[in-house]
Amino acid sequence: MALAYFGEDITTSITLVDRALALNPSFSLGWYSSGALRLWAGQPDIAIEHVETSARLAPRTVRSSNLIGAAYLVSRRFNEAVPTLLLAIQEDPKYPTPYRNLAACYAHMGRLDEAREVIAQLRSITPVVVPNANYFRNLEHRELFLSGLRLAMGEET
Repeated sequence: MALAYFGEDITTSITLVDRALALNPSFSLGWYSSGALRLWAGQPDIAIEHVETSARLAPRTVRSSNLIGAAYLVSRRFNEAVPTLLLAIQEDPKYPTPYRNLAACYAHMGRLDEAREVIAQLRSITPVVVPNANYFRNLEHRELFLSGLRLAMGEET
């Protein structure tokens, strides 16, 4: 996952995790990793499926809701993303990523006051509101995420 996150060939990472899952289909972390990689590769529906499998195998897995919410966000399924991302924040209130996803989601829904409230909460956790999002290989998904954050911050897109 680290190599894929920092820009290496994501296809190789997906191949490796698929191989691990073929050897051990009960490997919860493998399913979670596969979900993250699929999200970054621009395959949100497969990402949701794989993260849900991980959560079934290890119900206490932290951050599953954030990955699923992010997949809903990039799929423009904003109404499904909001409750999932709110749950992600409730599960881990100090983790900044679901705040970013939720702010972007609210902004794209036209709920700018709520988006700005989430940005204020995010700023109490971290000074980095807009991260490097190069891990999103699908340019449309990356721009949807980043433009949502810019809207939430009150910037022009």
